[in-house]
Amino acid sequence: MQLCGFPAAEVGFDRAGELVGDRGAAVRELAAGTTDLLVLCHGWGHRLYAALAKSLRSVTDGEPGRGIALACVRWPSSEPPGGDLPQRLDQLRDLRPGHRLTIDAAADLVPALTARATARTAFAAALLSVATRGAEDREDASAQLFSLPGGTVMDRLAKPAAERLLDYLVHYELKARAGTVGERGLAPLLDALARPDLRIHLAGHGFGGRLVTAAANARPAGSSATLTLLQAMVSRYGFSADWDDGRPGEFRRVLDGRVVTGPILVTHSVHDAAADVPYSIAETLVSGSYGGIGRHGAQRTAEAVTAELLPVGGSYRWRPGVPHNLRADRFVGSHTDVCGPQIAHALWSAIAAS
Repeated sequence: MQLCGFPAAEVGFDRAGELVGDRGAAVRELAAGTTDLLVLCHGWGHRLYAALAKSLRSVTDGEPGRGIALACVRWPSSEPPGGDLPQRLDQLRDLRPGHRLTIDAAADLVPALTARATARTAFAAALLSVATRGAEDREDASAQLFSLPGGTVMDRLAKPAAERLLDYLVHYELKARAGTVGERGLAPLLDALARPDLRIHLAGHGFGGRLVTAAANARPAGSSATLTLLQAMVSRYGFSADWDDGRPGEFRRVLDGRVVTGPILVTHSVHDAAADVPYSIAETLVSGSYGGIGRHGAQRTAEAVTAELLPVGGSYRWRPGVPHNLRADRFVGSHTDVCGPQIAHALWSAIAAS
């Protein structure tokens, strides 16, 4: 398989992180024939690979240096939450198919939400009860949220409380799934591919950025050459050593464990409202300051380098093993605007420097 002239292969995972399709055979074969494997992971839906590969080809044509093979991850993500209330409920049903009866019971309460406080309480309690457990943390207030009574949740969210609660839960479920696939699926596959002369580069968009970060977090020191987070759905405190009363960020081990030998790229843009959705909702539920790394960059992270996403041809000064907060306001106009040549230039520059 070729993608814009790059050798490429797809690898698929199910929601539990199990390999599907050819069970990674094509990627194993691809990795055996290259020295640099760029692992790409989509966020919403499956739209990323061809467009980013095209931009990558445009900035690498004619340049000396090693070749790159592309491993394109397919995992069961979702479309962005939205639409009317029934559509949001359908999306949660798709994410939590084993809990359809409970979600249906919550849906039956929708006509009474405006008039009856008991209906609002029961609606929130039912939806909170179906959430995946084990992915709670304080960085998005989920650890606190699941301890709140349903009525309190609805009161704090205010209008449109039902829609906002569902948007939060969809984000939470995708966060949990991305973590599972990264830790239990992608990380073991990469471990199996590892060899001394193979450099593995991880890059992901949105929840795909969380997935590759979770994979890196589960791997040993020096196992990844670069890590690129494109408007990632990760807390802005994810790499912090101490962001909340002595607590490290969820992915602090990536830095402390020296998992990445080359630069870590973090694009962030003021135009990416989607990266902040679960965190802005969290701020209405509990006290505290929250935010997404795709909107704000890695914060309270002493090692982080402040920089700009440069035009094609611009020169970067990379430091190994630390996040580079690349302010991308000029070139990233929305959450999904991550396939431009400026992104590809930064990614190629980091790979070439690793």
